[in-house]
Amino acid sequence: MSNVVGYARVSTREQNPAAQEAELHAAGAVRVFVDRGESSRVRDRPQWLACLDYLREGDTLMVRRLDRVAGSETMAIETINELHARGVNIKSLTEPDIDTTTPMGRALFGIVAVFAQLRADTIRDNTKRGLAHARAHGRVGGRPSVMTPERTEAALRMRAQGDSIAQIARVLGIGASSVSRALAKTQAPATI
Repeated sequence: MSNVVGYARVSTREQNPAAQEAELHAAGAVRVFVDRGESSRVRDRPQWLACLDYLREGDTLMVRRLDRVAGSETMAIETINELHARGVNIKSLTEPDIDTTTPMGRALFGIVAVFAQLRADTIRDNTKRGLAHARAHGRVGGRPSVMTPERTEAALRMRAQGDSIAQIARVLGIGASSVSRALAKTQAPATI
């Protein structure tokens, strides 16, 4: 016998998941698993794992919105594919196109999955091309250092006067690790 199993999640412990739980029960969920204070980008949420363990072939996982389960399109597609492989359907209360209990819902999900994968592949290719272009023009990836030449000179002067890395960082308004790295590059002693 198949069950409708609900999953609800709130991002902080201060939030109340009662509205999600009530909606899921009203829509037919026989049991609702709830994670409190857990990010959707974390896969090992305690109640999510318990929910996955509870689900059986033929069951339907019901959520208010897909973002309660997955924090990204890629993660959502992986989750739905994993559930599908186990014979578990997924249904969203607020996203009617996410309902793998019907042939149309499965077809629409397949189309969405293809476009999401295309988008992810395009972003990856564009990033690789951009990094290659930057390297070809002498720029290594990553953001620029907060340690400008002027700040590095000031740090060297303060260090020579006996100031600690922590004091220098406070005066310059930057992190101590940035000061340490800049001083290490100039061969200055970098003890705190």
